[in-house]
This record gives sequence, structure tokens and C-alpha cells, in this order.
Amino acid sequence: MMNEYWKKSTYSAASGNCVEARVIAQGAAIRDTQNRELAELSLPSTEWSALLHTLRTR
Repeated sequence: MMNEYWKKSTYSAASGNCVEARVIAQGAAIRDTQNRELAELSLPSTEWSALLHTLRTR
């Protein structure tokens, strides 16, 4: 399932260091909310899952 909409991290609200993500055909794309026009990083599904796992276990 692909999602054309970006979702802001719920952890970003207080700090001002915001990250957004969306589902793409290959996995996920992430970008800096404050600098949307600069770039986005695309991650394959396996790397996206590994990143989420690492962040959740911290």
C-alpha cells in the first residue's frame, strides 16, 4: 500500500526537531519537516523495519 501523505512523528512536537515519513513502493521515505524542499531519504522495507526496531529499543 502506498501513501502519498506525509505523517509527522509524534515525538517531534516538543523538541522542534521534526521528522516526517510516508510509505512508498520500496519501503518508506523520510524527510526533515523544517527543510522539506531539501531532500528525502528512501529506505527499503528491511532497512525501514530495522530503523524502527532500533529506535523502539532505545
